[in-house]
Amino acid sequence: MAKFLEYVPGNSLLHQLNPSVKLVCAVLFAIACFVCSNLVFLLVMLALALTLAIGCGFGRETAGLCKAVFAFSLILAVVILLTTPYGVPLITLPWGFIGTGSLLAALTVVVRLMAAAIPLFLVFYATKMSDITNSAVKQLHVPYKYAFTFTSTVHFIPVFMNDMSAIMEAQTARGVEFDTSNFVKKIRLMVPLCVPLLVSSVRKTNSAAIAAEVRGFNLRTRESGHKDYPIGALDVAALLVCVALLVVAILVAVLA
Repeated sequence: MAKFLEYVPGNSLLHQLNPSVKLVCAVLFAIACFVCSNLVFLLVMLALALTLAIGCGFGRETAGLCKAVFAFSLILAVVILLTTPYGVPLITLPWGFIGTGSLLAALTVVVRLMAAAIPLFLVFYATKMSDITNSAVKQLHVPYKYAFTFTSTVHFIPVFMNDMSAIMEAQTARGVEFDTSNFVKKIRLMVPLCVPLLVSSVRKTNSAAIAAEVRGFNLRTRESGHKDYPIGALDVAALLVCVALLVVAILVAVLA
């Protein structure tokens, strides 16, 4: 199983697509999910995303991602349940009620976030960071410093996660118990670990900035890349499918 957001080599359909096309398709897919609030349509989009992930061999990675997104979306769902009195009342609250419409809205948020997140994360599993940066600069005309900043941020996420894991293991060896069931106590134990993590992240960021400066970061332009990223028939077909999904989402939203 690959680490979080770590490139996985392969010959799947997603691996063969142009990096810029992958990004554009993932964004169009996500926009389609947010344009429409029809639960049936969102479930279809989620099924398509899961099918793509399993078909490309990223089933286990997607399962881990879905757990993380579900945990985050569940918080939003609870907020919606408690603050959106809509539909037939089911549970009465001091400040309102939880109705059938509240449940539908909460479920819609969970399904929407999961469906929109999967293609975006699959892009990073099926594409090298350098290819994403170079393709975005050459074909999407994104300024290099912005593309480099974005991909560097994504690259540092697993690095910082590994640092935090190492710090927690060191504290565990000293007798600190992080596997407590008390959520408040666990937060109190985790907060002090942010200081060494911050120091480590600043050092890594500073080293990366110096390395980029030495290699002529400010001299990089759109013509500096030596690798070409041709767009083939498969890329055009993927774009047409995603555009069609976006059009369908708009039509469903308008007719609803």
